[in-house]
Amino acid sequence: MDSFVGRITVDTDALRHNAATFRGMTQAKICAVVKANGYGHGLVPASRAFVAAGVDYLGVAQLEEARELRQHIPGVPILTWIFDPSANLEEAVQSGLDISVGAPWALDRLLTAAQHCASPARLHIEVDTGMSRGGFAPEMLLEVAHRIAKAERDGIVDVIGLWSHLARADEPDSGETERQLDRFETATRALRDVGVHPRLRHLANTAGTLWHPRTHLDMVRPGIGLYGISPEPAVATAQDLGLQPAMTLSSRIIAVREVPAGTGISYGHTETAADALALGTVPLGYADGIPRAASSRGPVMVNGHRSRIMGRVCMDQVVIALPKGATIGDEVVFFGSEGPTVDEWADAAGTIGYEITTRLGRHVPRHYRGTVGL
Repeated sequence: MDSFVGRITVDTDALRHNAATFRGMTQAKICAVVKANGYGHGLVPASRAFVAAGVDYLGVAQLEEARELRQHIPGVPILTWIFDPSANLEEAVQSGLDISVGAPWALDRLLTAAQHCASPARLHIEVDTGMSRGGFAPEMLLEVAHRIAKAERDGIVDVIGLWSHLARADEPDSGETERQLDRFETATRALRDVGVHPRLRHLANTAGTLWHPRTHLDMVRPGIGLYGISPEPAVATAQDLGLQPAMTLSSRIIAVREVPAGTGISYGHTETAADALALGTVPLGYADGIPRAASSRGPVMVNGHRSRIMGRVCMDQVVIALPKGATIGDEVVFFGSEGPTVDEWADAAGTIGYEITTRLGRHVPRHYRGTVGL
């Protein structure tokens, strides 16, 4: 991919700095969430940076990502929580992965797989405390608690964790996080009443870790903050929080043209040049992860000058307004070092910072700088 005109540069020292910042916020263990290809930063390199910073766990949603991670990073506990009924859970158990279940069918599949393995399955129990997405509902948890207790007595499972996910932790004054914590404590008591004592109770995501210290419990699961992006800039920006953005997205100008006033630009001529100006073509588009919703708005930096996308984002190119003197081969920074921020791009696209980095295609080359050996 050396000829691909566009690149993602990830600063692993920034990743380590952010992990250290979260370490200073809590006495709980830290599970670095590296799902979605490390929030677009690269699954394995980001994980190695966080492990070098001393995190205790790694967390991924998809079982396939957990398998990939285990091949490259042995010895560090890895939690995974999404799989379908056809998944090879025997292999996952034998690999020593921590596997979450939050539905009766998933528990059935894990128990069946674990019975054929030489060691017990490392189980985390997910309970729904208000997200209405995944996890056992409270009444369902009571139904399966006795089965889990028996499976642990029989040596089929080792109950490592009990967990849930916060729905509104980025709204510190909503009151919902406190209600979820109460429901979580109720679930804890229900399990203990039947003899199930999870060693790690974990509830806090990035926002919970930042703004709800009562949710830290035994382990926290920061995600977006580890990459130097605030979960809610309206509450506190990354800079306010002492976090360092780790990703820079850039490309280069491959065509330049002078156009008169009134010239239509890009598909549909949704924008026309108000005055005579220079336009540059830059080869990154929505197939690479540039939001089409940022058409005519997405900010860029060229030779130290701010500019923006003109007209619609195309599949693999955008057109930008060029500052005086810009020419073919000049670097265009979409966001990151010495350029616009991820939050500015999120505002331009009407979305959140999470989407800006995670939607970047795996085919866009990642380059790494920093002291972590990759």
